[in-house]
Amino acid sequence: MGIQKLKWTAVEEEALKAGVVKHGAGKWKNILVDSEFRQILANRSNVDLKDKWRNMGGQSSGAIVMTPRAMPTATGALTPETHNSSSILLVTDGINDDKPSQSPEGVKKSQKYNEMILDALSSIKDRNGSEFVSILRFIEKKYEVPQNFRRLLSSKLRKLVAQGRVEKVQKRYRIKQASMGTKTPLPKQKVARSKPKGPKQKSRPSISTEMEDAAKIAANKIAEAENKSILAAEAVKESERLSQMAEEADAVVMLVKQLLEQWKDKPDNRNSKNSRAQVILTV
Repeated sequence: MGIQKLKWTAVEEEALKAGVVKHGAGKWKNILVDSEFRQILANRSNVDLKDKWRNMGGQSSGAIVMTPRAMPTATGALTPETHNSSSILLVTDGINDDKPSQSPEGVKKSQKYNEMILDALSSIKDRNGSEFVSILRFIEKKYEVPQNFRRLLSSKLRKLVAQGRVEKVQKRYRIKQASMGTKTPLPKQKVARSKPKGPKQKSRPSISTEMEDAAKIAANKIAEAENKSILAAEAVKESERLSQMAEEADAVVMLVKQLLEQWKDKPDNRNSKNSRAQVILTV
């Protein structure tokens, strides 16, 4: 007995269908590598995807997947085949959306889905744009959507991109602000004209304050220099006074020495007390 394969789940089948819509039938390797379906189809191989798609009737409707827009009448010829009805309906959702005038309900649903997508893009607020999975999760959490909404969302995004309301950049979607571009140049020009006037008005008080600060700093430095010069002059005077007193003291000492020497030279005055007193008095 061979190895028993795991039974396909509804989630895996939906992922396979969405992968075929996105990459095309036969691109099994691309579907398995795609980040949107890689985790869901982790247990499947290229052969498993090919066999499952053939069992689902995808082999006979492979041409329909690639040529629904060029030959929309092909769906009517294949509708009698009951075993391919499910895959044909899922693939042709985008075709029916291109003609919303067929019924009022289709127009309302189309507008409702567009509002959901725009609400998701404006609410996520990502500068680089929102991924497909992020948009899908946001809408599924906030609104009630059908089971095949993943496939319907993909066709709606392509339609909004073709209409110019949404732009796609590196597998990310964001709202195209084409209408805003015509209104923004006017305020930009006004701001550009008013900017040169601002700095001229503000430069005058700034220059005056800088000059006042510089004048205050210069006045403080001058006052400090004057104080230092006054102190230096007083110190010079004091040193001169002290030097003069020292000179006078030296002169007095020299005079005393001379008088003593003169007194010693006289033999009559050596033992005389009166002569000593006279010398002291003269000093």
